[in-house]
Amino acid sequence: MIDMVDIDGIEDWLIGQALGSPDMAAMFGEMCDRLRQCNVPVDRAMLAWSTLHPLIEAELVFWESGNTVQYESIAHSEEETEDWLQSPVRAVLISGEPMLRRRLTNANAPVDYPLLERLTREGYTDYLVMPTAFELPSIPSEFTATGMVVSWATRAEGGFPDDALTAIQYIQKRLALAARATLQGQIGRTIAETYLGTIAGNKVLSGQIRHGDGETIDAVIFFSDMRDSTAIAERLGPDAYLAFLNTYFEAAAGAILDQGGEVLDFIGDAVLGVFPIGAQGLDPSVHQAISAADECRRRLLTLNDSPTLQHPLRAGIALSVGSVMFGNIGVASRLTFSVIGQTVHAAERIENLTKTVGADVLMTADVARLAGDRSRPVGSFELSGFAVPQPLYALEGAPTPGRT
Repeated sequence: MIDMVDIDGIEDWLIGQALGSPDMAAMFGEMCDRLRQCNVPVDRAMLAWSTLHPLIEAELVFWESGNTVQYESIAHSEEETEDWLQSPVRAVLISGEPMLRRRLTNANAPVDYPLLERLTREGYTDYLVMPTAFELPSIPSEFTATGMVVSWATRAEGGFPDDALTAIQYIQKRLALAARATLQGQIGRTIAETYLGTIAGNKVLSGQIRHGDGETIDAVIFFSDMRDSTAIAERLGPDAYLAFLNTYFEAAAGAILDQGGEVLDFIGDAVLGVFPIGAQGLDPSVHQAISAADECRRRLLTLNDSPTLQHPLRAGIALSVGSVMFGNIGVASRLTFSVIGQTVHAAERIENLTKTVGADVLMTADVARLAGDRSRPVGSFELSGFAVPQPLYALEGAPTPGRT
C-alpha cells in the first residue's frame, strides 16, 4: 500500500532539487530509488529530453533497479536507428497521446513494438510512456511539443496498481518542474560558452555583465588567419564560401580546443585563441600552443589532400606571450564580451609577417626558447606596443598527415 504522505516527501525533495543545480542523471536515479522505498514497484525507467546545443540533439537517462544510472547523449549527426524508429517513446511524441500503456502479461495485450517483446521476455509485466510538455528552447524537429518524456516499467505481478499509477503521474509533474529549471540553466550556460567561449562565458554568468566590466590575464596567444580569403570568397560565392570558412575554423579553432586552449574570438576569417598561464608557469601553455599549431597544420594538409576540397586551404599562425583584456564593450543595452589590447594587435601583425618571411608559423622569443631546435630566427620587426623591434622565429618541422 502506498502512503501519499511518503510521496509528498519526494515532492518536497524535488522542489529542493529545482532550487539548486542538480545533475539530471543523479536526480532521476535517486527519485526512482525513493519511489521504490515508498512501495511504488518501479523496476525500470527512462527519462529523455531534447536540448539546444551545437552538438547534442537529445539526452536521456536510463535507470534500472540495482544498476548504475546511465546517461547518453545523441548527436545531431547521428542517424536514426531502427530501434528509435520503432520505439513506443517516439510513437507517443508523434501522436501527442497523454499516455501509452501496455499490460504485458494480458493474453490480449498488443505487443506492437520490438521493445515490448524484449521486456516481456525479461519478466516485465507493465509498461508506460508519459510525456510532460513544458517550454524549453530547442531546435525545431518532427515533434510539436518540447519538454520531457518518461517511460516506466515494472515486474510486479499484475502490473502497476492504481495507487502506484497515481503516484507516478503525480511525481512526474514535480520532476518536470525540477527538470525544466535545471535544463534551462544548462542551456543558458551552453549558449554563453558557445558564443563567448568557456572563460568569457563563465565570467558573464558569474556576474560580469555590466558595461565596462573586465579582467586581464596572461596567456600564450594563438592567432591564425586564412590566406587569400577575398579571392576565394569571390570564386566560391556566399554559401560555398561559408562552408569553406567553417572547414578552416574546424581545423584552426578545433586544434586550439583539442590542445586545451580557449577560442576567444573569430575576427572575420581569423581565429584568436589563448592558452592561459597558470600556477605551473609558462612552459605548459607554450607546449600546448605549439602542439595546437602542429595540429592545425596537420589538419590543413589532410584537407588539402582531399579531392572534395574546393580550393587549397592555407593559413598563417602567430604564437606570442602577453596580456589579454576581457571586457564588456559597446553600449549598456547591447554589449559584447570582447578581447582588447596591444597584445591582440601585435599578434595580428606577427601573423601578417608570415606572408613575407616564408614561414607559416611565427613565434616570439619567449615561445621560441621552449621550441628548442625547432625554432629558426627570421629577423627583428616593429610590433604594435613594443618600443624596439622584436626578434621573431619560424617553427620548423611542419607535420605531414599520418606523421606526428
